[in-house]
Amino acid sequence: MELKFYLYCLADLALIATSLVYGVKFLKKRNYLLGIEWLIVTFSATNLMINALTGGHIFYSISLFCDAFSRGFGAPVIAVAGMMAVTHRYKPSIFVDIVYLVSALAGTVIVWTAGFMVEPKPYFYLVMWSLFSVYLVYVVKRLLSVGEKRNAVGVILALVSTQIIASTYDFYHIPGDDDHMIFYIFALSSWSYMSVSLYYAYCALERAWEKEMNFNRRYTLGALERNPQ
Repeated sequence: MELKFYLYCLADLALIATSLVYGVKFLKKRNYLLGIEWLIVTFSATNLMINALTGGHIFYSISLFCDAFSRGFGAPVIAVAGMMAVTHRYKPSIFVDIVYLVSALAGTVIVWTAGFMVEPKPYFYLVMWSLFSVYLVYVVKRLLSVGEKRNAVGVILALVSTQIIASTYDFYHIPGDDDHMIFYIFALSSWSYMSVSLYYAYCALERAWEKEMNFNRRYTLGALERNPQ
């Protein structure tokens, strides 16, 4: 087998590992939107690995569907809503989480199967991912505002790499890369890095929020002690 096949499997294995580990970490934080989206990526990457090792086309089809879910709705809608817990203090109920996920699944089915979406589908994915990137710019701004420069740089790298992948996914093929393995090596690696960097960005903003809350609590208690009613 060619070297690029082993690199492809290594990149896919990295995505399986990172999305699984950090997906579980998000679930432990009770952020079910981010946790489930990360685990959907794990499921997609696992099916891609099985396809690479067995040649089973059904596994590739499952992976493509999950990929469509994440590109069209998982990252641009579900991940954004999940990250808003630390950027906008938005914490939907479990019922609303379910609505998000079911709606995203229904939207993916429509995009995946509807005849009228055949031609605009690549542009739809690109627009949705670009909107996600715009939100990540805001995340970077929030990280810088709380002094988290290292995490901000990490998100910038994730933003740039995944936006490049999204912008070339359906529009440009690397010369000589007939089986798209070279492209997927970069794509899988970029997604793996994003799954890690967004977790640590989330934790950094969560710490900043908790620090602000503790400061406000101490300030309020101090004010009450100085001016008891």
